[in-house]
Amino acid sequence: MLFNFNFYSSLLLILFIYGLLYSLLLLKKGMETSTVAPKWLALFLLFCSLYIAPWMLGFAGWYDNQPYRDIMFYTPFRHIYFIGPALYFYVQSLLNPKFRLTRKNSIHFLPGILYLMYNAVIVVTDKLVLNKYYFLADGSDRDFETWYSVSGVVHMFFYLAASLRYYKIYRDLMPQVISYSDTLTFKWIRNFLAAFVTILLLSVVYDTVTLFYPEMAGYTSRWWFFFFFAIITAYIAVSGYSNTLRTTVPFDVSLLAPEKATVYTDTEENAIPIKEARVPDTGIDESLHIVKSQISAYFDEERPYNDPELTLPDVAGAIDVPVAVVSKAINKGFGMNFNDYVNRYRVEAVKKAFEKGDQQKQTLLGIAFNCGFNSKATFNRAFKKHTGQSPREYMLETAPQSVTE
Repeated sequence: MLFNFNFYSSLLLILFIYGLLYSLLLLKKGMETSTVAPKWLALFLLFCSLYIAPWMLGFAGWYDNQPYRDIMFYTPFRHIYFIGPALYFYVQSLLNPKFRLTRKNSIHFLPGILYLMYNAVIVVTDKLVLNKYYFLADGSDRDFETWYSVSGVVHMFFYLAASLRYYKIYRDLMPQVISYSDTLTFKWIRNFLAAFVTILLLSVVYDTVTLFYPEMAGYTSRWWFFFFFAIITAYIAVSGYSNTLRTTVPFDVSLLAPEKATVYTDTEENAIPIKEARVPDTGIDESLHIVKSQISAYFDEERPYNDPELTLPDVAGAIDVPVAVVSKAINKGFGMNFNDYVNRYRVEAVKKAFEKGDQQKQTLLGIAFNCGFNSKATFNRAFKKHTGQSPREYMLETAPQSVTE
């Protein structure tokens, strides 16, 4: 098989193989762990790896020699209508354990399928019907037609925006449902989306520059865009493969009307608000007052906040009240989200430990863990939010005994 090894083709070949390798590793990981997120990232990496193939193979001599030239012309390598949906579905599957590919959301792949059908028509017409170049008589690769490239970038920007919106909804929802939301902010998702933004901006910046400096539109100059595209893809591959965080709260939400999300438990579906009330509502009805009292009594007597993985459904099940009603009682009755409500109790438990002198027997972090916190960062952030001071400042001011670091 023809492959002219040189600086340009060899570098892209290394990154191409790298992307394919991680695509296979992620597919294997998804099959072994029975999770769908690694499989979607594997598909995303496959499309990104194929995206650089024309430039890699072009510098390897395929455009200049037959039958490789026909392979380049008649095989679609740049599946830009598939990259966006793969990105979006990866974000959803990582943040929402309920996500599954259905007939309804499969419609997102329709543009990519139509483009494949368009290429199939070209192959059949040129190779089987006319037996000559007809669609490709001008000697240009249809993968690089202006209409396809421009619409592809717009298409990917659309799915990037949808992914960013979904991520924001997730970040707003989790404090309403779990007591450890700080540990599930998924910095990886933020970094992943930032990397994809960089890819799109590289394309836009390069195309804009070539409008004013046509000499920059040459084949060699364009290679640098594909090189940086491949570098960013490699970063996504390594970071995505090493990501181990998973969410456990299944939910549904509409991107067009994200005021409420449907949270699922084993026995019911509950619509709860995405955003919490900022101050207590003094006008809540008597039934919510009763639930509010039940919640307070449960936390005072049973101290469920000591469980670092406490969730809203856990509390609802313990007091035998629907999740949506408990959420409403906490939001409107206490003027805060579930995460802040639980952390308030944890902070009070830490303060009581200080009063008893526990800091002389164990570290501050040990006290925090005993009171339900699961990380130092979350402990410090929650403590300062509820007291206005860091744990050490508060302890030295109110209980100035010696402290175990």
